[in-house]
Amino acid sequence: MILRFLVLGTLLILSTLVMGQNQGFSNAADFGFSPDASGTENVAALQKAVDQTGTIIVSKPGTYKVAGTTYIGSNTTLDFGNGVILQKVNEVGPFSHVLLNKGALTKTYDEHITVRGLQVSVNGLDLVFNEVFGLRGQIAFFYVKDLKIEGFRCKDIMTAQFGIHVCTFEDLIIDDTILKGGKDGIHLGRGNRFRISNAVFETIDDGLALNAHDYATSNPELGWIENGVVEKCWDLRGDQKLVGYFCRILAGGWIDWKEGMEVQQADAVVSNGRVYRVNAQPDGTVYKSATRPTHTKGIVELDGIKWVMVQEDVQYVAGVRNVTFRDIYLEKPRTSFSIHFDNGKWSRSYYPGAQIPMQKQLVFDNIRVLHEGTNEFLGVDTPIDVITISNSSLKNGGIKFRSNKAMTDYRPTKINIYGTVFNAEKSMNLIENTVENKIIDLNTSNNIEVSDDFSAIVSPGNGKITINSDLTGLKK
Repeated sequence: MILRFLVLGTLLILSTLVMGQNQGFSNAADFGFSPDASGTENVAALQKAVDQTGTIIVSKPGTYKVAGTTYIGSNTTLDFGNGVILQKVNEVGPFSHVLLNKGALTKTYDEHITVRGLQVSVNGLDLVFNEVFGLRGQIAFFYVKDLKIEGFRCKDIMTAQFGIHVCTFEDLIIDDTILKGGKDGIHLGRGNRFRISNAVFETIDDGLALNAHDYATSNPELGWIENGVVEKCWDLRGDQKLVGYFCRILAGGWIDWKEGMEVQQADAVVSNGRVYRVNAQPDGTVYKSATRPTHTKGIVELDGIKWVMVQEDVQYVAGVRNVTFRDIYLEKPRTSFSIHFDNGKWSRSYYPGAQIPMQKQLVFDNIRVLHEGTNEFLGVDTPIDVITISNSSLKNGGIKFRSNKAMTDYRPTKINIYGTVFNAEKSMNLIENTVENKIIDLNTSNNIEVSDDFSAIVSPGNGKITINSDLTGLKK
């Protein structure tokens, strides 16, 4: 009898513990989310589960059809088990996002969101955007704080949408991702405090885009991307064209609207306490603006120009600052990092006469170039104050400075290279400058040259390079 009571007591305690552990968890299957359900049924079921907030689990392995977007709000963790795939299907029409935060629709911050273990199959459904102009990720977040994305997989990214798109954020962590396909893997707009780690990219376009400025249709707002770390990433060679970069680091500048100004596709202006952008065909057409845009939302056509109201937070420049890249392994023979301006029919990042957008304090630590390509390691098209390269392994590509032809003052740049292995067998064009009157201050120390025939070359063009170096060919 005593033994029976002990057993019953133990079972009661264990039952209480299990109930306590399960408290606050919802199983999406209880709402009808199933590998056997239709895409519309699954979207409705997952939405009901997510609306409970707390932690929602999807535990049964299988391919789950989804025919629309699930909207996730604050204080929610969505946890997908191993072997769970969400496959986009067209049952009621095309759609963009598998996941989108609720506040994106009203520019209201959502907070404390975690998405873990999600694998998306695009399945040929690739729609640029429909809910939010310029937001185009398979999973997308706009106006979000304290967001964590872990274990995301998408291996069939197409040519219109990005894998992950986050804009207007604070405190972002993206960890353990594998992203393959045609468009950008991870695409960020403006935000503060972030870490991207353990990411594998095999993309035709950019693996990672830090686009503070952007095409009009590729980010919903403009502003600084700052105070972040990108670490432990791989850029795989694949069988693809050399189109994008491992990482694009994009800046821009714009001016106040004025009567009679000439604008083209994607130009930004400040008017009436808001930022507006031109939404036109990328055909090089130049428009003359005679009517000030003043609308508070959406798109309004004035003088044949479609103006998109972008944001009420007025800024005149955007760029990237205080970001460290470390432990990066580069297999694909393309330009690794592009400190970038656009200047073409799709977008011109810098409007003539705008405030100079100075990108700042970028650090490249333990970057391993694993290919034999000759494209530059670092392309620099914008003003930047300091570039630091440390503890890295470089091969044939150096640093190239270019002008976007719209700016006359590119400001001085200081470059510090130390503790780095130079693997070029013979001469290496370490710095090539094509910017008029550019001033560069180069300092190198404690580096290693693998080949006895190695020699570093700098080409100042019509600029000036001061050198304090330990490298053969440069040291005094």
